[in-house]
Amino acid sequence: MKQLTALLLALALLLGLAACGGNNDGPDQSADAENTREQELPAPEPEPEPEPYDIYDPTVMPEGGTRDGVTYAAYDGIVEHLFIHPVIAYPELAFDGDSQEKGLDDYMITATEYRRILESVYERGYVLVDIADVWSETTDESGKAVMVRNTLYLPEGKKPLILSYDDTNYYEYMLENGFAYKLILDEDRKIASWGRDPQGNEVVSRDLDAIPMLDKFVEEHPDFSPFGAKACLSVTGYEGLLGYRTQTDHTVEWTDEMEAYRQSEIEAVKPIIAELKRTGWTFGSHTFGHIRLGTLGMEKIQSDTQRWFDEVGSLVGPTNVLFYPHGERPDGDDWQNTGPVFQYLQSQGFRILCSVGIESFSYIKKDICAVICDRLHPDGTTLRSKYVDQRYGQFYDVREIFDWDARPDYGVNWQ
Repeated sequence: MKQLTALLLALALLLGLAACGGNNDGPDQSADAENTREQELPAPEPEPEPEPYDIYDPTVMPEGGTRDGVTYAAYDGIVEHLFIHPVIAYPELAFDGDSQEKGLDDYMITATEYRRILESVYERGYVLVDIADVWSETTDESGKAVMVRNTLYLPEGKKPLILSYDDTNYYEYMLENGFAYKLILDEDRKIASWGRDPQGNEVVSRDLDAIPMLDKFVEEHPDFSPFGAKACLSVTGYEGLLGYRTQTDHTVEWTDEMEAYRQSEIEAVKPIIAELKRTGWTFGSHTFGHIRLGTLGMEKIQSDTQRWFDEVGSLVGPTNVLFYPHGERPDGDDWQNTGPVFQYLQSQGFRILCSVGIESFSYIKKDICAVICDRLHPDGTTLRSKYVDQRYGQFYDVREIFDWDARPDYGVNWQ
C-alpha cells in the first residue's frame, strides 16, 4: 500500500511539471527568455558629454602676444560695469495694469531689450571680463594686505565690460508676472529656463531669460567672451536660489517634511550651479534677506550674513564680491568712511563691494583691503531718463533699445 501511494505521488508530481512546461532545462530556458527580452529593449541613451569650455586669465598676456590669431595688448582704462535684474519674458503678464506694473517698468527690462543691449555692446567693441579678475588682493612693501587694480590684456581695440545680474533667485512674485520660474539643464545639458507662458503651458527655452540668453549669445559670438567670462550672479537666499526653494523659514515650525523638500531642492540645484561655474559664471552675495546695509543694526547684519553663508554660500562656494541691496552703502558713505559695518563685511571675506551709480566708478580704499564700485543699471528708469544718452550712450542708442511694443505708455524724457 505504501508503494502504491508513493507511485501515485510521483505520478502526480510528474504531471504537475508537465502542465507547467517544466523539465530539467526549465530554469535555464526561462533565464534565456528573460535575457532575450532584455536584449530586444533599446539601450538607454547616454547623457551627452558637456562641450569643453575654456577659461583664461585676462591678467596674463598670451604667449607671444597672440591667441588664435588675435593680438592682445595691455589695457588700463575704465572697466565698465552694467547690471540688470531678471528679464521679463512675457510683457503682457508684467504690464497688465496691476499694482506691480509700475515697479516692474522702473526696475526691469524685457528680453527683447536685453538682447538688443547685448548686440549693441558687442558691436561697440566690448568684451566680457570677470569682476574678480579686475582687482586682486596682495601685500604691499610693509606686508599689509591691499587691493590692486590689475592690468588686463585684451584683444587689440577691445574694451572690458563686467556684467552682473541681481536677484537671480526667481522670487514668488515674479512667477505670476511674466518671468522664468527657474533654471534647468535642457536635453543637451545646457542651461535653459523653465516656466509657463500666459496660457499656462510649460516652456523650456534659451531665449526668455538673461542667463541662457547670454550663454547662447556667446556661443554665436565667441569673441564677445575671449576669456570665457559670463556674468556675476548676485543672489539672496530668502526665497531660495535659481528658482529652487533651498531656504529655511524661521517664522514657522519647521517640519521633517519641509526639510525633506528643501533637501530635494538643494540636490536639484547643485548640477545647475556646477554647470554655471564650469561655463564662466560666478556668484556674489546680495545678502540673505536683501537687507539695507546702511540702516540695519549690526546684530541683524551679522545674523543675515551668517545665514547667507550657511544657506547660499554653502551651495555656490566662496566669493569675495558683495552687491549692496538697494545700492545702499554701509555706514552711509563707504567711500569716505570705513565704519563698523564695512569692517565687519570685509572681515567676512568680501573685498569687492558694489553699489549703484551714474558711472562705472571704482575706488581702492587706503585704510582697509577692499575696493568699492558703482555700476550702471539699464532699466525702465534709465531707459526713460533725459540723461540716458549722456550716461549710457557709450553702450547703446536708447532709441534702438526701447521696447515700445511691450512697455506701458509712461512717456520718455528724451527726444
